[in-house]
Amino acid sequence: MGYKILSKKELCPNQYEITVLAPFVVKNAKAGQFIIFRAEENGERVPLTIADVDKETGALTLVFMAVGYSTKKLASLNEGDELVDVVGPLGQPTHIKKYGTVVCLAGGYGAAPCYLIAKAFKAAGNKVYMVMGARTKDLIFWQDKMKDACSELFITTDDGSLGEKGFVTGVLEKIMSREKVDYAIAVGPMPMMKAVADMTRDKGIYTEASMNPIMVDGTGMCGACRLTVGGEVKFACVDGPDFNAHEIDFDEVINRTKIYKEQERKRSENCNLLKVTKQ
Repeated sequence: MGYKILSKKELCPNQYEITVLAPFVVKNAKAGQFIIFRAEENGERVPLTIADVDKETGALTLVFMAVGYSTKKLASLNEGDELVDVVGPLGQPTHIKKYGTVVCLAGGYGAAPCYLIAKAFKAAGNKVYMVMGARTKDLIFWQDKMKDACSELFITTDDGSLGEKGFVTGVLEKIMSREKVDYAIAVGPMPMMKAVADMTRDKGIYTEASMNPIMVDGTGMCGACRLTVGGEVKFACVDGPDFNAHEIDFDEVINRTKIYKEQERKRSENCNLLKVTKQ
């Protein structure tokens, strides 16, 4: 039995929201966890963080960027079509409890998983600040949903086209200067999460970072999401994806990511060269 697509829309350029009927996944899903989907029978297995769930209808919402073959295939599907597989929930849920004042920092598409996380923290009785950042206003989405999920919403853009000009770390610094922050979580690009960890370390603010961007296989088999946390080897997909940000060796992760990107660039060049040769 396939997993029927209930709705699909493009949130911003090349970024999509898709809602799938997956009641057994939704039943046990918690903030911070992820699923693995297959768009077609012989397709690859791709992990995506859970963006939202509807416990009553069994609807599972995912947000993704169409960058590779499988996500582009997913983007080509429409309402009424079916996915071959949706497996989950997987990974460890975000550590939700009443801390006091919580700051959620979302960079780019990291806003999607941050929605459910902020919502859960607010339900637990926390004062929740949400800081969403992107390069430009066209890449900001879910503003109304975010307002409902948090106590106060801040938006930053690199070019100043929406909200405050600058990065999410600038807003975090202002919040920390005016009141006590008890917990922070960062979801987004590695440099952003590293910067957040560096800012909160000396202030003694417990901070977590979601390492879902480096997951590939989702079961701990491929080793792509291997990282060092507190001097120990961990795997983002089975031990995380959330870890104590002050203990993550971000430099190691960033360097490995650069290697993968370079390998992918060379592979693409070879594929293009092969096409030209055949022509």
